[in-house]
Amino acid sequence: MKIDKIRYIIGTFLLVSIMALGFYKPVKEYLEIPLQLTLFEGQDFTVQSSLPVTTTTHNANFAFSSAVENKQISVAANESGEGEMMVELAGIPVKKVNVNVLSDFKVIPGGQSIGVKLNTLGVLVVGHHQIETADGKKSPGEIAGVEVGDIIKEINGKKIEKMSDVGPFVQESGKTGEPLNLVIVRDNEDIKAKLMPLKDKNDEAYRIGLYIRDSAAGIGTMTFYHPETKKYGALGHVISDMDTKEPIVVSDGQIVRSTVTSIEKGSNGDPGEKLARFSADKEIIGNIKRNSPFGIFGELNKQVNNGIMDKPLPIALSHQVKPGPAKILTVVEDDKVEEFDIEIVSAVPQKIPATKGMVVKITDKRLLEKTGGIVQGMSGSPIIQDGKLIGAVTHVFVNDPTSGYGVHIEWMLSEAGIDIYKKEQKKAS
Repeated sequence: MKIDKIRYIIGTFLLVSIMALGFYKPVKEYLEIPLQLTLFEGQDFTVQSSLPVTTTTHNANFAFSSAVENKQISVAANESGEGEMMVELAGIPVKKVNVNVLSDFKVIPGGQSIGVKLNTLGVLVVGHHQIETADGKKSPGEIAGVEVGDIIKEINGKKIEKMSDVGPFVQESGKTGEPLNLVIVRDNEDIKAKLMPLKDKNDEAYRIGLYIRDSAAGIGTMTFYHPETKKYGALGHVISDMDTKEPIVVSDGQIVRSTVTSIEKGSNGDPGEKLARFSADKEIIGNIKRNSPFGIFGELNKQVNNGIMDKPLPIALSHQVKPGPAKILTVVEDDKVEEFDIEIVSAVPQKIPATKGMVVKITDKRLLEKTGGIVQGMSGSPIIQDGKLIGAVTHVFVNDPTSGYGVHIEWMLSEAGIDIYKKEQKKAS
């Protein structure tokens, strides 16, 4: 028992010592020096150091330079490349930092209200319904094992693209008595099923007992446009079917301009909504090639301006985003893009793609008065901090509509197929 007590005392002492060490200023500063540092050409990085440290660079060529002055370690990114910076104390290496310098990269921020039209891959099953047959109420689709959320992509070996493709197969099957051979997509896997349509005794028509849909529409906000590739990103989150709540598997789609007609103000427990209509000319301004957890992506037919920030801006990577003031671009009236104040409450430096990278809070009095905070349709509104595009608004907190989540811009760029690391890698190889 005496030995256990001694161990307990020693353990407690060590724990308290380690915790106290964490509050020791030089230790905190040491921990703030990253092991991996990524910068764009022309950017600087600084970190405090009250200890008399020096720095040396290795294998950097002209990619970056480092110095220690006025108790600050600074790194200046010069040109695309990579190397190592060694932090030394009394000539002894204490920390190695791998430095990557990426080629200068800029995109044009969005903020425009857009109409979204998605066409599904095949037809989406959104429900079952019971048919009044001579033998009672039955759903052939349910009997065949077809589930809500399934996508019917083939019938009898023929590709199904829209709802009108289904009807002729159903009536032919009813007449011949031969079941339909379906290929359905469920959880990204192809499944085969046989479905025998049944006759509705009310109108003598054959039916499959399924509610199906081949398209979806809604509104959102443009996040960015990359002039060199004509690629864009919008919304910042996946579009899910309103009935199945499952992400819509996209065959193709289009985006058009939209005009905000009114705002349903949000309140605690009841998120608000932008009410909008597709612009009268219904001009298609781009396609939709991808519907992912990070938004919708495709290419624009032409550059669409927001009227207040139409020149390319640099971006910030996730580790460069800091808590503090920022701005969003969004539409709250007609098609006019405006700038509003927000606060970055917290930001998570992410090494792998994740959707909830920052917490944001609306602070702009006019926007709060108009919308109550973040409302549906505002998703995708670009976030600007220190002259850089850092991400997009994605979700609202149901119990606090003034706050919500944002996604880091680097993950949206990656989903759009834009590789910000490509040039740097080519040069370094």
